[in-house]
Amino acid sequence: MTLQRSLTLVALGLAAALAQAHSFKLGAIDIGHPYARATVAGQPTGGGFLSLKNAGADDRLLSVSADVSASAELHSMAMDGDVMKMRQVDAIDLPAGKSVELKPGGLHIMFIGLKAPLKAGDKFPLKLKFEKAGEVTVQVNVEAAGASHDMKHEK
Repeated sequence: MTLQRSLTLVALGLAAALAQAHSFKLGAIDIGHPYARATVAGQPTGGGFLSLKNAGADDRLLSVSADVSASAELHSMAMDGDVMKMRQVDAIDLPAGKSVELKPGGLHIMFIGLKAPLKAGDKFPLKLKFEKAGEVTVQVNVEAAGASHDMKHEK
C-alpha cells in the first residue's frame, strides 16, 4: 500500500468519526454528541443521550423538549436486583467543574408518544433548558438501535 493511499484511508476514517461526533456550547456548559437510538414502527417511546460538562457555576438541566414526540422527560434508570426501575426526575444536577452523562442504563431522555419511528441517519432538534445557563437547541443524530458511546469525562 502506498503512503498516499494510507493517508487517504486515515483521512476518510477521521472524516467519518467527525461526522458522527458533534458538540454544542451554552455559556460554560459543553453539550457533547446528542443522539437517540433508532426505533421500530409502533414503538411508543425512544431514548436520548448526551454528555454535559460544566466549566462554570453549579447548574441544573430542568427540562427537554422535541417535536418528534408528544412529550420529552428526564429519566433515571437503575437496577434493583433483577428489576429495572425507570423514574422521571425533576432535574439533573450539573455541579461546577463536573461532567454528567446521559447514557443507556442511567440518566437519559425519554421521548414519549413518538409521532413516527426514529430512523438511523435522521436528525432532529432538541431544546435543553438549564436553571442558570438558559436554553439552547441542539441537533440529535439518530443512530442504530444498539448505538452506545463511551463519553469519558471527569466525574
